[in-house]
Amino acid sequence: FVDKRVMGGRNIDLNFCSSEFSFVSWLEDLNLIPLVQISDPFYIKLVKEFYSNLRMASNHNEEFSLSSSVKGERIYLTARILASILHIPHTGLYVFEHKKWPEVEGFHPNQILSILYPNDPNVHPNMALTTNRLSVDHRLLHHLIVHQILPTGGGYAKLSRMQVFLMWCILSRIEFCFPLLMLKTMVRAFSQKKSVLPFGSILTKVFQHFHIRLEGEVATKLKKEDTYNKSTLNRMGWKKQEGIW
Repeated sequence: FVDKRVMGGRNIDLNFCSSEFSFVSWLEDLNLIPLVQISDPFYIKLVKEFYSNLRMASNHNEEFSLSSSVKGERIYLTARILASILHIPHTGLYVFEHKKWPEVEGFHPNQILSILYPNDPNVHPNMALTTNRLSVDHRLLHHLIVHQILPTGGGYAKLSRMQVFLMWCILSRIEFCFPLLMLKTMVRAFSQKKSVLPFGSILTKVFQHFHIRLEGEVATKLKKEDTYNKSTLNRMGWKKQEGIW
């Protein structure tokens, strides 16, 4: 855990983004805005302690739960508890696939692929899923998924099938149990050798909820570019021309 990189997270300048982009209203409809408004400093040492003490606390047929301890205080998390800490819903469908397309009623890969790649007449389920052909709205939504919901630590050049599926849920306003996905992502980060340790700023909220003392701990602030606003977008190479990004 000493060598693993801690990811802080990303957030949006709500006033700027909601006046410029439609992805904000998609997130609003699903009550997910609080998830992209988290900008707390994070505590690398405590995040590493949280992950190194992480344990599955539930049996097979019980509600999925995790426990850990930080500075001697016990932390216990279920999707419901995490949702209440972050002020987001915990209802909705849940499915996770690492490599293949999720199988969910009403989900057809070609349908979402033609929305993401409207200029490609030959979309098919095995096509290369690159991000450089996405619209700015879809690109920013992908960035937020990769940081706040399903962090991988990989680059942004490609989309995974699971990420495309989550974009389909958000674009179709289909409720998905994001807090459960986040808990399972924590477990994966704990068990994989190479992966990063995600959710730094989110874990600050968790630590506060469980009354873990943060005074005297070394805080790492999010960088300016972790907030999506006009200057971040310009830095990413997006410019506004004739009212269009």
